[in-house]
Amino acid sequence: MKILVTGGAGYIGAVLVPMLLRDGYEVTVVDNYRYNQPALLDCCSEQKLDIIRGDVRDEAMIGQLLKKVDIILPLACLTGAPLCDQDPEGAQQINYDAVRNLAKRKSRDQQLIFPCTNSGYGVGEQGIHCDENTPLRPISLYGRLKVELEQFLLEQGDCLTFRFATLFGASPRMRLDLLVNDFTYRAVVDGTLVLFEPHFTRNFLHVRDASRAFVHGIEQYSTMVGRPYNVGLSDANLSKSELCDLVGRYVPGFRPVSSDVDKDPDQRNYIVSNSRIEKTGYQPRFSLEAGIVELIKVFQIIRLNQYSNI
Repeated sequence: MKILVTGGAGYIGAVLVPMLLRDGYEVTVVDNYRYNQPALLDCCSEQKLDIIRGDVRDEAMIGQLLKKVDIILPLACLTGAPLCDQDPEGAQQINYDAVRNLAKRKSRDQQLIFPCTNSGYGVGEQGIHCDENTPLRPISLYGRLKVELEQFLLEQGDCLTFRFATLFGASPRMRLDLLVNDFTYRAVVDGTLVLFEPHFTRNFLHVRDASRAFVHGIEQYSTMVGRPYNVGLSDANLSKSELCDLVGRYVPGFRPVSSDVDKDPDQRNYIVSNSRIEKTGYQPRFSLEAGIVELIKVFQIIRLNQYSNI
């Protein structure tokens, strides 16, 4: 089977594409390499890989590629609220319009798995887990575009969507602006950080487990199609304060400082249930603790903050 992965050299794609190649798929990657990181260099010897340096807004190019594939994984995205706020027009075109174009032009026989986000839950209710039936209340442009697009795709009835938790872990296209990655980096390099609204809670997921979710979705597509799925670590609904405590177990001397003089610009605060996808046989393999240990090694290598989206 042949797979088109837009944004295939990104944070998830740089981990996912090698998995797909190992499983025997033919993979075409479209990516604009906007961050100038050499993701997928280790895969270039693979005969079943094709890399196109291009823009997903190029409808003629995308139209030609769609004719050749069985599976579509639209990962290309301006990821995160701050980046979308910096470039709202680009966010609309890349995060929404380009994926909608893919969905409208694909055939009913082609699989489409869309990476949404559980940030669409916005501000949850105290002690109540958000499941796939919980009303979506995104509080950012990034979240709103993801939620509106997911609704459109599910109404078409021939795709499935993953509402990913906040990702963490090492990737060839590394990001330091993700919460666990950021906190661990600051612990290793600075020994401290200023913590606003430490009670705010999120769910988390290793980037390798996010990639494994796509493989699982491809393999189980016929039984999973037409529904959204939360994807995260069910034992990792943690507040920012609890996350700092966990990082501190592995980085002696880490001393975060709480402050009430300002607000976190990211006001998301919710806990999540991942039972729907777990019932399909999917289980994450990488714990939050394992990811922190991994990241401590990574940050012996990476010291300059050149790996953020903003």
